[in-house]
Amino acid sequence: MKLITAIIQPHALQPVADALREYGITGLTVTEVAGFGRQGGHTEVYRGAEYRIDTIPKLRLEILAREEDEEAVIDLVVATARSGRIGDGKVWSSDVGTVVRVRTGERGADAL
Repeated sequence: MKLITAIIQPHALQPVADALREYGITGLTVTEVAGFGRQGGHTEVYRGAEYRIDTIPKLRLEILAREEDEEAVIDLVVATARSGRIGDGKVWSSDVGTVVRVRTGERGADAL
């Protein structure tokens, strides 16, 4: 089993989620996060004062997948979330030891 984690732009969520559903992924966790990379932060003006905002809002997606689906899911997320501009995000995967569906007690691939 693999845990595929992606940090993407908020506007890319719906296209990525739709593509994952179409591929056959049945679950996805989304968390609102903020951070910075090469894109850095930005400056805003509030009541005449300029403020430096060091973090940019993003979404963190977590997808549990079978090992044989790892590369396809990563490629799908990258292709769907890519705008070609700096700040599109990152995708990585991690090994998962055990997955259990709480409701039924199913384990492993059956729990997906």
